Amino acid sequence: MVERRLYMDKITSLMDLNLIKIITGIRRCGKSYFFSLIIDYLKNNGVNEEDILLIDLELPQYNHIETREELDEIVLDFLEKHENNVYLFFDEIQNVSKWEISINGYFKLSNTNIFITGSNSKLLSKELATFLTGRYISIEMYPFSFNEFLDYKNELGEKPLLENEFNTEIENYFNEYLSFGGLPVTIDSKNHKEITLNDLYNSILLHDIVERFEIRNVGLFNRITKFLVENIGNLTSANAVYTYLKHDLKISKSTIYNYLEYLENAYLFSKVSREDLTGKKEIVGSEKYYLIDQGFYKSQLEEKQHNIGKLLENIVYLELIRNGCKVTVGCINDYEIDFVCRKDNEKFYIQVSYHLETEETKEREFKPLMLIKDNYPKYVLSMDKENHSRDGIVHIHIIKFLREFFYSN
Repeated sequence: MVERRLYMDKITSLMDLNLIKIITGIRRCGKSYFFSLIIDYLKNNGVNEEDILLIDLELPQYNHIETREELDEIVLDFLEKHENNVYLFFDEIQNVSKWEISINGYFKLSNTNIFITGSNSKLLSKELATFLTGRYISIEMYPFSFNEFLDYKNELGEKPLLENEFNTEIENYFNEYLSFGGLPVTIDSKNHKEITLNDLYNSILLHDIVERFEIRNVGLFNRITKFLVENIGNLTSANAVYTYLKHDLKISKSTIYNYLEYLENAYLFSKVSREDLTGKKEIVGSEKYYLIDQGFYKSQLEEKQHNIGKLLENIVYLELIRNGCKVTVGCINDYEIDFVCRKDNEKFYIQVSYHLETEETKEREFKPLMLIKDNYPKYVLSMDKENHSRDGIVHIHIIKFLREFFYSN
């Protein structure tokens, strides 16, 4: 089993806190599997299986539950039979209307420990902040890291799907990860990965956004989504999208703002703000968007549209936020730093490039970092095997970064 150690360490450190534990993230990123890991942990630490109730609201025996009253029938019957501590697991709780009222009631009982998953960040932030103020803690889950991807491929006993005789085995594994992403459901689908990614992508758009927010102009919404996919890692804004669509009928900037928020709240994209490193302030009105799983990039774009440099940037960004970094895009004079990263009161800077083949490329990637006069670590990541470190700036191969940077201790 893939241990998902990063998340297990977080959840076990919170286990004794009298708080509702919430795991959020994009559909099919492994939240249900994570519940099984938590339950195994509890049983291995003396909890009886009969004191655990798992309700997966997407399974046949529970998918009829649509209201909190229907949920209460099952949960209250279970609670009446247990006076000792019980552990309640609710998978995809957003499928139940007014679920927060029931969860609030269960929490007030002295013998309950509650765990929730959901696939919509707005549902599990703003609404929870209203109904469960101070009573919950949230953990965001992401698709597999490259290390987890390798563990899962090893567990499945699978060789790299894309084999190139001129590459090492680890490079062939990385090319598969680069192309199809880290969602467990995609890895499982073997030779139908693009179909799986397309189905999931369309399901998120339809069920988590179009149906929920009753979007009428679906074609226009899809164009905006496609625009973001085409421009991952590029500066964009509602104004930029408005200019792109200005010849379309009846589209307002407020509608665009709403659509962008919906896409972020459904965990399809992650937004990164910019900061002026000289003035040390946030730059409002122009951000970058990255996909929560890089597999959607290939599945949604034709090959001629692919930009490998931006795709690598997307992967590095996911690794940073997966490991708890607060990330911004840095601006200094007329130059840009791909990622300004803060974690545990420390800071470091990262530039990402496909290759550093020419002096012009090296100048473009290293000069912005050289303009920063503080002593925090500075890194340039690329796919070059030759070490290009210079002027105190460390060059790291991207695969080495993904394998070791956060896991060396």
